[in-house]
Amino acid sequence: MGRFYGVNGKKLQRQYKDYLSDFKNWDQKKHAKQYLIFPENIGPYLSIDETALSKGELYTIITNKKAKGKKGSIVAIFKGTKAEPIIAQLLKISAKKRAKVIEITLDMANTMKTICKKCFPKAIQVTDRFHVQKLALEALQDIRVKHRWEAIDLENENIKLARVNNTPHQPEIFENGDTRKQLLARSRYLLYKAPSKWTKNQHHRSKVLFKEYPDIKTAFNLVQGLINIFNTGRSIETAYTKLAHWYSDVEKTGYKAFNSIVNTISLNYRSILNYFINRSTNASAESFNAKIKAFRAQFRGVKNVEFFLYRLTTIFA
Repeated sequence: MGRFYGVNGKKLQRQYKDYLSDFKNWDQKKHAKQYLIFPENIGPYLSIDETALSKGELYTIITNKKAKGKKGSIVAIFKGTKAEPIIAQLLKISAKKRAKVIEITLDMANTMKTICKKCFPKAIQVTDRFHVQKLALEALQDIRVKHRWEAIDLENENIKLARVNNTPHQPEIFENGDTRKQLLARSRYLLYKAPSKWTKNQHHRSKVLFKEYPDIKTAFNLVQGLINIFNTGRSIETAYTKLAHWYSDVEKTGYKAFNSIVNTISLNYRSILNYFINRSTNASAESFNAKIKAFRAQFRGVKNVEFFLYRLTTIFA
C-alpha cells in the first residue's frame, strides 16, 4: 500500500497503528495478551485448537464453523493451553449463550476436553478423525525409519569392509533401481497415500518394499483399515463393531506402536465415535490456523503481539 501511494511503508504502518486505527482506544487492549473473548460470535458448531503466534508461544483458539473463516470466526483467543485460566474467562459468558453450542470438535488433548466439558456442558465433543489417523501414520513411519537406520548402518559396515579388503563397494540394487537405503527413504510419501492414488513408479516401489519388509506391509494395511472405517462407517454402531475387529487385527501383529494407538483410541472412543453423527472434523480450525500463519508471514513475524491480535480480530472477529 505504501508503494502504491508513494509513501514509506514502515512510516504508513506506524501512522495506522498510532493514528488511523483505534488501536490505542481498543477496549480489549489491557488483557489482549492474555485473552480475547467475543461472545456474540458463539454458534451451535465450534472448533477448539492450539496454534503458535510467535516464537513458538502457544495460544488456544475457539472458532465458529458457521463463519467459514471470515468475519465472526473468532469466539475466543487465550494465551497458553492451561485449562483453569481459560475456563475462568469462558464462564464469564452467560450460561444461556454457552448453551447454544451443540457440537464442538477438538483433538485428543485432555485440557481441551476439560475446557469443553466445563464451559459447554450441553455440547457433543467430537475428536477429529485426522488426529487419530495421524497417530497410525506416525506409527507406520516409525517402523520405516527404524529399518532405514538399520539399512544405513549395514551400508556403512559394507563400505568399511570393502576398504579393508581394498575392493570397490557394490551396494545391493533392487529391480526398480533403488538401493536398500534409497528404497526406504523414497517410500515415505507413498505410505501416506492410498494405493489408488499411487503413481506407476510408486506401485513398483511398493511391491519391492513390501516384499523386503512384510512388517511395513502389515502396518500399512492396518493404517488403511483404520482410514476405511472413517470413510465407510455410516453409524456409531457399525463403526464400533469395525473398530473392535481392527483392535483384534492389531493385537495379532504385536506391534508396540499400534498397541499404544489402540489404548489411546480406547480412552477416547466415545468422542471419536461421535464423528459418525454429523461426520464433523476439526478441518475448519486447521484452516483457520493456516490463515493465521499466512497473516503472520505477511508481516514477517509478530513484533507487537497486542497489535497483531488487534488486526487479526478486526478482520476475523
